[in-house]
Amino acid sequence: MLQVKNLYLKYTREYFALYNVNINISEGESVAFVGEDESGKTTLLRVLSKLEKPTKGEIYIKDIPLNKLNYKTDISAGYIPATPVFLEKKTVYENLKYILKSRGLDEAEIENKINKLIIEYAIEKIKDTKLKFLSLEEKYVLSLIRLSMRELDLLMVDNIFDHISQPTMEVVINLIKKLKGKKTTLIVATTKPEIAQKLCKRNIYFKNGSVSDNLEDLKDEL
Repeated sequence: MLQVKNLYLKYTREYFALYNVNINISEGESVAFVGEDESGKTTLLRVLSKLEKPTKGEIYIKDIPLNKLNYKTDISAGYIPATPVFLEKKTVYENLKYILKSRGLDEAEIENKINKLIIEYAIEKIKDTKLKFLSLEEKYVLSLIRLSMRELDLLMVDNIFDHISQPTMEVVINLIKKLKGKKTTLIVATTKPEIAQKLCKRNIYFKNGSVSDNLEDLKDEL
């Protein structure tokens, strides 16, 4: 599913955000990127999401080079960043409608799908609320609900877990598990090993932009 080969991302002459990263993730696998803040895990997710361009190296998703990959046609992917992206002056309903309309659905289909979401996820009380009035926690939950409108090949969740309370944590974890289909590859970035344990079967550890499947090996290298 995902191959990262000899990947570097250099911001200055002295500072590498990513240094010689090599990762293989199979289709349907659940993997956690675990590390402290600024260890490189979020940077790699941003590279995979095409928000950052690496200095050198190779990345393949479903055997397609990342620089040639079209996320609209080649693969169904979802990315939950630490800062949610919405139309802030629009309501929850209008934001959901905008996504479905961009996919070419007619008005009846759009209304049907949104009404099902409202019932399934009990968001009746906020459907007419503008996004700028929602809390960060509510936006994280809505970001995940929004992704449930399609089947995903790849789901990437940045380190949102440091910013939510324990009750919301359970909601978020359950939503991620619900989005994780049999063929969906899940990548979660977190500073919390307990979150990795709840969501993923394999950890990849990050420190100073380098990675390892084994934390002790990484300590030895660095």
